[in-house]
Amino acid sequence: MRNVVLVGHSGSGKTTLVEALLVATGTVQRAGRVEDGGTVTDFDEVEVRQQRSVNLAVAPIVHNGIKINLLDTPGYADFVGDLRAGLRAADAALFVISAAEGVDGLTRMLWDECAQVGMPRAVVITKIDHQRADFDDVVAACQDAFGDGVAPLYLPVTAGGSVTGLVGLLTEKHFDYATGTRVEREAGAGQRDQIDAYRGTLIEAIIQESEDESLMDRYLSGEEIDTKVLIEDLEKAVARGGFYPVLATCAVPGACAVVGMQELLEVITQGFPSPMEHPLPEITTIAGKPVPGLTCDPDGPLVAEVVKTTSDPYVGRISLVRVFSGTLRPDMVVHVSGHGLAERGHEDHDLDERIGALSSPLGKQQRTTTKCVAGDICAVAKLSRAETGDTLSDKDQPLLVTSWTMPEPLLPVAIRARSKADEDKLSQALGRLVAEDPTLRLENNPETHQLVLWCMGEAHADVLLDHLAGRHGVEVERIELRVPLRETFGGKAQGMGRNVKQTGGHGQYAICHVEVEPLPSGGGFEFVDKIVGGVVPRQFIPSVEKGVRAQMERGVLAGYPVVDIRVSLYDGKAHSVDSSDMAFQIAGQLALKEAAAKVPALLLEPVDELSVLVEDEYVGAVMSDLSSRRGRVLGTEPVGTGRTLVKAEVPQLEITRYAIDLRSMSHGTGTFHRSFLRYEPLPSHLADKHRSAAE
Repeated sequence: MRNVVLVGHSGSGKTTLVEALLVATGTVQRAGRVEDGGTVTDFDEVEVRQQRSVNLAVAPIVHNGIKINLLDTPGYADFVGDLRAGLRAADAALFVISAAEGVDGLTRMLWDECAQVGMPRAVVITKIDHQRADFDDVVAACQDAFGDGVAPLYLPVTAGGSVTGLVGLLTEKHFDYATGTRVEREAGAGQRDQIDAYRGTLIEAIIQESEDESLMDRYLSGEEIDTKVLIEDLEKAVARGGFYPVLATCAVPGACAVVGMQELLEVITQGFPSPMEHPLPEITTIAGKPVPGLTCDPDGPLVAEVVKTTSDPYVGRISLVRVFSGTLRPDMVVHVSGHGLAERGHEDHDLDERIGALSSPLGKQQRTTTKCVAGDICAVAKLSRAETGDTLSDKDQPLLVTSWTMPEPLLPVAIRARSKADEDKLSQALGRLVAEDPTLRLENNPETHQLVLWCMGEAHADVLLDHLAGRHGVEVERIELRVPLRETFGGKAQGMGRNVKQTGGHGQYAICHVEVEPLPSGGGFEFVDKIVGGVVPRQFIPSVEKGVRAQMERGVLAGYPVVDIRVSLYDGKAHSVDSSDMAFQIAGQLALKEAAAKVPALLLEPVDELSVLVEDEYVGAVMSDLSSRRGRVLGTEPVGTGRTLVKAEVPQLEITRYAIDLRSMSHGTGTFHRSFLRYEPLPSHLADKHRSAAE
C-alpha cells in the first residue's frame, strides 16, 4: 500500500495527472468530464462550476498488486486546510510543477514544510508538450527552489513538436510512446549528448545518498557501477527522503496521454515508503502522556484520525479517515477524542460513537468495504459528532493523535440571513460548516452584534457561502464589517442628571451632579464617591454608578462604549418617598450625557500588532503598504534564509482585507499574525465619518 499526496499550485495539472493514472491502471475507462460536468475527483458543485479543486479527494488505484491512495489537493492558498489534511493522511508527496509556469512561492513553502517532517518527495513536471515549456529550465528552477538531491530520472523525447517518449538516464533506454503503447528500445545516438549532460550528476547524487560508503571511491576511480545497484540505492534514498527524483509526464488527453505514467507508477511503488515504513504522528493518552511503541499494525490498538468531513444532503455526514494502527470495522463502538480548536467554534470531544458503514472512496463514488486496516484510508458514514482533526480509538483505551498545524483564518466576512426562514436554518447550517472545515472560525461579535466568518481568503469565503446556499438551502448576504470602536472624553466636564416626575401616585425623584475626567489609555473606568452630608442616600450611590455604566455601554457620541474615564459623584438631591434605585440609575445616565455635551468626545480605534513574514524581495513593498495604512513599522529581523519578519502597529480599520492584499503583494508567500494591542484616537476626518453614520 502507498498513500501519496499531490501538491502544487492551481493549474499545475494535479487532477489531470490523477485521471491519467486512473486510466493507465484501468481504474476508469477514460479521463475528462463526467456526466454531471465534473471530473472523477472534482465533483463538488463549486468545483464543477469553477473547474478547479477546492476539496481534498481520494482516488485509489492498483499497480502490480500494490494499492495506491492518491490524494488530490487544492492548489489555491485559500484551501490550505485541505492540503494540510492531505499531507497528514499521506506517507509521501508528489510535487506537481507545470513546465509552462515553473515553481511558485507557495510550492516552495510546502516543500519546506514536508522537509521539516522528513516526508519523502518526488517532482512531476507536467505539460511538457506546452509551447512555452522548456524542460531544462524548469529542472533548473526546481533545483534552485528545492535544493540538493533534486535530479531527473528521465528526459522527454520530442518529434514534430510533440512529446513521443522518455529516455531513462540510468537504464539508457528509450521508452517510445509514439504508437500509443510503451515500446522499449536502446537510446539512439542522437540522444547521447542529452543523456551525458544529466547522467553523471544523477549517479553522483544517488551515490552520495548510498549507505555503501565505498561506492563513491569506486565511482571516482572510474569503475562502472552496476545499474541494478544504482536503482536499489535510488529507491532507498527516495524512501528515506534524501533524494527527490524528477519525472516528466504528459497527461493531457490526446496523442501523448500516457507518456510517463508507467515510469511514475514505478517510482511510487518501488521508491515511496509503505505506511509500515513511515513513522506515525505523535500519539498520546487523553491526559497527554506519550504512547511509545505503536506501529502501523492491523492487529495493534485502534488509532485513526478524521482528516476530512463533508455533508451530503442525502447520505448525511461522511468522514474521511486515515487508520494509523489497528483495524476499523462497521458497527464498532469507538472513542472520539477532541482536537483543541475550541476557540474557532470546534468543541472538544471526549465521547463514544458507533461506526457506520465503511467505504472506499473514488471521488464521490463510495464502494462498500468490510474493514479498513492500518495504513489505509476509508470513508465512514454517519459519525454524527466527530469532526475534522478528531481521533478515533478503542473505547477501552482512548488515545489522541497530536493535531496538525492549522493556519489562522484572517479574513473577516460579516453576513446576515436574507429572510426569516433563512435565519431559522442558519445556525444549524453554520454548525455543519464548522464541523467540516477546521480553518473556519465563527464569531458572533457581542459588541457589533454581527455574525462574522473568519476565512482564509476571498475564494474560501465564496465557497462557504455557496455551500450554505447549495447544500443547506440557506441564503445569506454580506454586509459591511463593523470594527468595534470606543468613545472617551476629550477633557474634564461636569454634568447634572435630573430625573423628577410627579404625575400622581408614586413619582420619580433623583438629582445627581458628576464630574468626568479622562484617564490614560487603558485606564478603564473609575467611580469615585465624593458625597458628604448624605445629600444622596448611601443606598442610591451604587444606583448612580450602575446608570453611568449603562450609559457608557450605549455610548455618548456614536453608539460605541465609553472607556478610560473617572466619574466622581459630588452632589445631588433625593426625596424621602419618590426616590428609588431606578430613578437614580436614570439620573446617572443623564448626568453622563450632559457632561459629554460640554467637551469634545473622542472616538478611539483598536490598534493591532502585526507580524508579517515575507520573502526578502517583498519587504520593501510590505513596509510601504503598512505605512500607507496608517501603520508604524517597528522593525525587521531575518528568519532563516531569504525571509524577513516585519513588525508593525496598524489600526484594525485598515487591515480588514489584509489577508487578500498581502497575498497579492507577496505572490502567495506572505503570512501574518495579528493581536490586539490598544485603543488610540481616531483621526478627526475618519471620526466625523463614523459620527455622521451614527446620526
